[in-house]
Amino acid sequence: MQTYYAGKTRVAVVGAGHAGIEAALATARMGLDTILFTLSLDAVGNMPCNPAIGGTGKGHLVYEIDALGGEMGFAADQVTLQSRTLNLGKGPAVHSKRVQADRLLYRAYMKKVLENTPNLTLRQAQIVEVCFDECGRACGVVTQYGAQWDADAVILATGTYLSSRTITGEAVAEEGPDGMTAAKALSDSLAAAGIRLMRFKTGTPPRVHADSIDYSKLEVQEGECDAVPFSTRTDPDAFRDFRQIPCHIAYTNARTHEIIRANLHRSPLYGGVIQGTGPRYCPSIEDKVVRFSDKERHQLFVEPCGKDTKEMYIQGFSSSLPEEVQMEMLHSIEGFEHAVVMRTAYAIEYDCADPTQMLATLEFKEHPGLYGAGQFNGTSGYEEAAAQGLVAGINAALKIKGEEPLVLTRNSSYVGTLIDDLVTKGTSEPYRIMTSRCEYRLLLRQDNADARLTPHGHRVGLIDDARFAAYSKKQALIEAEVERCEHTHVAPGEAINALLLSKELPSLTTGASIADLIRRPQLSYADLAKIDESRPILPKSVVKSVEIAIKYDGYIKRQLAEVARKSKLEDKKLPADIDYNAISGLRLEARQKLSAVRPLTVGQASRISGVSPADVSVLLIWLGK
Repeated sequence: MQTYYAGKTRVAVVGAGHAGIEAALATARMGLDTILFTLSLDAVGNMPCNPAIGGTGKGHLVYEIDALGGEMGFAADQVTLQSRTLNLGKGPAVHSKRVQADRLLYRAYMKKVLENTPNLTLRQAQIVEVCFDECGRACGVVTQYGAQWDADAVILATGTYLSSRTITGEAVAEEGPDGMTAAKALSDSLAAAGIRLMRFKTGTPPRVHADSIDYSKLEVQEGECDAVPFSTRTDPDAFRDFRQIPCHIAYTNARTHEIIRANLHRSPLYGGVIQGTGPRYCPSIEDKVVRFSDKERHQLFVEPCGKDTKEMYIQGFSSSLPEEVQMEMLHSIEGFEHAVVMRTAYAIEYDCADPTQMLATLEFKEHPGLYGAGQFNGTSGYEEAAAQGLVAGINAALKIKGEEPLVLTRNSSYVGTLIDDLVTKGTSEPYRIMTSRCEYRLLLRQDNADARLTPHGHRVGLIDDARFAAYSKKQALIEAEVERCEHTHVAPGEAINALLLSKELPSLTTGASIADLIRRPQLSYADLAKIDESRPILPKSVVKSVEIAIKYDGYIKRQLAEVARKSKLEDKKLPADIDYNAISGLRLEARQKLSAVRPLTVGQASRISGVSPADVSVLLIWLGK
């Protein structure tokens, strides 16, 4: 193909999904000329899978994206149809917000933001090649029209489009989500440059016309009454006033499972048609029926795709079986006997990069100037993608400016845990964040995401001074109220003992601080309002953080002590050019794994699969010498 010189940009971002949007907004807002390339301007910010933002672990990521200065949380607040907090029956460490989002409004909102952001150009074009100089440094991109754009950094956020193909039974199409074009040439370009690619798979369920569902046979799932927004930019009082749309719950049954088992021979998943590895924690309905054969039914969530569309999303019913089998399965479910399908379910295979080729900044080790983000890095989910896009964009901008990179640690954030898992351990299947992946989850709660990450966002220029001042004021209120509760004492008396009696607690015989009372499992900050006469009027977000800080003080201090112990290994840097084969005492497997990953610190080295505590000791001794 003949090419022509189209111009120069500081940053070229490939793909305008959730990762690409955050990456492009970050670099542009940090003052760098940026071009965001997309296959279609009509699919910017598309939600090809579920119409939701947040969820277990994922809600933490959205709060952290907002705290760093990203856009996803604020955008989700603007288009929320229903809001719920998951895991309320457990401790605050695993409370996770999830919203139903208006799919069409989310796309329109994000496109408008991109179009109106200074330093940012949104351009419809397929990128077919990444250009590298003689040293292997990324230096530009080429479009399918032959336009060559020079760039100081290239961020790949290609989602599920690289050599993608959709599969429904025997029907296989070389295309991306929602019938979009597959990016075959770019995949070939990356492979030719020596980038290791993997083949993953994901899928989506059918969409059903709302008026064809018998809701009288389904369970109603309402939103929470006192919903709080994701973003500190959103007015919490205004957010609580929106009218929430209910979701519904349905169930598969013995007939559904019988239909699936009778048609497994036509399943691409079991017939060898699908070669990619699928997500462990979001399997198709046929996979669930096979793997959990003892279960009599599986729960399905019936969710609206938007206020002004009749499309209903059937979460939990993802499938790649033939269309006619899908119809039979669907009609076997109570409430769906006469359901009309608007979009057929499909599986999708795509290429992605082995993330162990990247640094914690998400820059490729062997290809400086090239960054990866999102499903291109082997993850699944909008939230994981947006978090990586934001970090990749920030680091690309910081490197171009000659400033220190942003490397988030495991003890600082879910974002840090996500990236460390990817670049240190790699992944053999689409990676999904979960609260169980975070060993410091009591420190990494949703309510304190701003306390952990807003200073980083301010340092890189994504949190302005006014917003940082508001954050500082909130932190001062929290600290002052915790201090006041610790030093405000209540004497034994009728009022306090009546309260304790109502909670089936022993009466107070000596004075106790408000903090000591809050630490009792049966008592809350709100319970003590009547006897706490000096209590100030505080925002709900402040009250929540105060109560958690006091009630879990002992556990928090214990985790902080653990962080301090392990941080000693994180502080020990490993030279970039270290020859692990020359270090005597390292086992062969450790030498191979360390040479492949090339960890930046001893702490990161200790988390590599195949590196034992004995190997870590050898590294420490070698560093000491």
